Amino acid sequence: MNEVAPLDIVVMAGGSGTRFWPASRTSRPKQLIPLVGGSSMLVRTIERILPLQPASITIVTHRLQLEETIRQLTPFKEQVLLEYIAEPVGRNTAAAIAVAAARITYRNPDAVMVVLPADHYIRDAHGLQQALLAAAQVARDGSLVTLGIVPTCPETGYGYIRATGTADISGSLTVDRFVEKPDRATAMSYLESGDYVWNSGMFVWQVRAILQELHTQMPELAGVVSGYPVHDLSLLHLAMEASYEGLVSRSIDHGVMERAAQVRVIPISVGWSDMGSWSSIPELIPADEQSNHIDHAAVCVAIDSHDCIVSGGDAAVALIGVQNLIVVQTGDALLVCERGRAQDVKLVVEGLQKMGKSEYTA
Repeated sequence: MNEVAPLDIVVMAGGSGTRFWPASRTSRPKQLIPLVGGSSMLVRTIERILPLQPASITIVTHRLQLEETIRQLTPFKEQVLLEYIAEPVGRNTAAAIAVAAARITYRNPDAVMVVLPADHYIRDAHGLQQALLAAAQVARDGSLVTLGIVPTCPETGYGYIRATGTADISGSLTVDRFVEKPDRATAMSYLESGDYVWNSGMFVWQVRAILQELHTQMPELAGVVSGYPVHDLSLLHLAMEASYEGLVSRSIDHGVMERAAQVRVIPISVGWSDMGSWSSIPELIPADEQSNHIDHAAVCVAIDSHDCIVSGGDAAVALIGVQNLIVVQTGDALLVCERGRAQDVKLVVEGLQKMGKSEYTA
């Protein structure tokens, strides 16, 4: 494989992580907290990509999270060029990618740009690194490349990508279509066909290629962003304060990838989890003798209790005669939830905000 120039990496770190309440809050969402011991998911993301010796790493976050984001990443500033783009309000991934691509283009119009979420878990870091290098090779012809996760079960919580044709030397396939989260029967048919991968939200492309597609597919958004003073980050943030809220809120998948003409996917198996809710914890923490998954509990006593997920912080947690529960204790909040309803935790956050109790979500 031919050598590629150092990559310019963009880490999307502005999510709210409401499904991980009460551990995740507006100012410290899931990517900024150590959900599975040790470092935060954002720090782990940076550590995972540093061996690639990137030309730069741009962190796109929310302004309310900027201070903590900078604090956590300060130890890396001597190893790589770190830049921060702080959104005044979330406008989904298309807007964030457009601004980051414009900034990178100012520094290097020939750059190859990698987009990575900050809140994913990946067991095989080396496998991801090799896949990103392969994707960068594919992107040299102007293709928009995404990494697709080889499915291991008929998952209904992920979007899927259908690939066609024969893989090239890099392992990439032509993308036929992106599909929404399926019902279980449809997900099973996808799994059995072998033609589908999970949509990981990881992308590689030339900055000129993605900016051209944005101008073609989302001309209004691209027009606004092209007027931003990307040569100066302070001026850029002032411009974003004035106009960013008015930008369309759309994902890069819906806004660009679904209609772009030259899209390829590289299927990978790297021990990936999108860490979408508390129900993701069993993928990462081994079960004890009663099939309970204990994380961040000073002590947990489980009596005749099975298949529970527990995160107790500094608290002692006791379970008696229960099963299939999620129990999360923080300094000011307690969550008790059936494991099958982990996705509904976000409704608690919405309910607290409607009640005017934002101190429990901030």
